[in-house]
Amino acid sequence: MSNSRRTPPRSATLNRVLVIGTGGTGKTTLARRLAERTGLPLIHLDLLYWRPGWQPTPNDEWRQTVERLITAEKWIIDGNYGGTLDLRLAACDTVVFLDLPRVVCLWRVLVRQLRYFGRARRELPRGCRERLSWEFLVWIWTYRSRRRGDVLKRLHALDRGKRVAILRTAREIEAFIADVPDAAALRSQTAARLEPGS
Repeated sequence: MSNSRRTPPRSATLNRVLVIGTGGTGKTTLARRLAERTGLPLIHLDLLYWRPGWQPTPNDEWRQTVERLITAEKWIIDGNYGGTLDLRLAACDTVVFLDLPRVVCLWRVLVRQLRYFGRARRELPRGCRERLSWEFLVWIWTYRSRRRGDVLKRLHALDRGKRVAILRTAREIEAFIADVPDAAALRSQTAARLEPGS
């Protein structure tokens, strides 16, 4: 799937942005940079899904939480959580799939786990300290064979009016950020759409 074929011009609506990808792709960092550039509210799903001691939110309750989150007029949401991906894909106007090599992802996660070991990162709730997790490393390594194909099919099936970016390198990520209108430009676009006769 070509980025240029699925990516509308800069004038396209940019109010609800979804950032997805396996662990270690840089979802949180990209989402934070986009929020700083656009002024859109930022939502880290990890912060809401996990409870102290790495206890997950029950599935039914989690789906209700996501249903409530996506009703907001504007947001940037980062996180996977395949059980609610359908809701977020339907609600977003822009989706960014970080599709980096798994070796890069594994290295980043290992560095992160060692750097924050025993401490909680700011995008995680209190009581969820960074830990060395073999299961998580295996999940990252097998993501391409387990989940990637399904994600690409879902993106291909999205409405053509949605902005879709599949980014595979750091250079592509930087180019995407540079192409995103900043907060002032977004306000101008919104004002133009609200003008009579526009």
